[in-house]
Amino acid sequence: QVQLVESGGGLVQAGGSLRLSCATSGRTDSRYAMAWFRQVPGKEREFVAVITWSLGSTYYADSVKGRFTISRDNAKNMVYLQMSSLKPEDTAVYYCAASPMGWGLSPGGYDYWGQGTQVTVSS
Repeated sequence: QVQLVESGGGLVQAGGSLRLSCATSGRTDSRYAMAWFRQVPGKEREFVAVITWSLGSTYYADSVKGRFTISRDNAKNMVYLQMSSLKPEDTAVYYCAASPMGWGLSPGGYDYWGQGTQVTVSS
């Protein structure tokens, strides 16, 4: 079993920055991929970024590429999402997710989820 707890959300002005954190516990190992998704009420959960525990390989949605950076600290069992140049359209609940089957872009490929953290970007 894997537990994920997000933190770091909040209210920020457009153009500002936030860093989200995801604390992991349980049976994560080198097979796992860790991802961030986001969701706006009434819309489907949307892929943001993913990183592999072992090599640290990353992949980003086009909408955040060049503005967001995903990283992990294996020693601390933490995953981060550094968000810069934030836009009002980045407003959403952000979720951390874990998959033992490698990385993917679909929420259905992830077995474990955090409770989410709200990010609100004002114009």
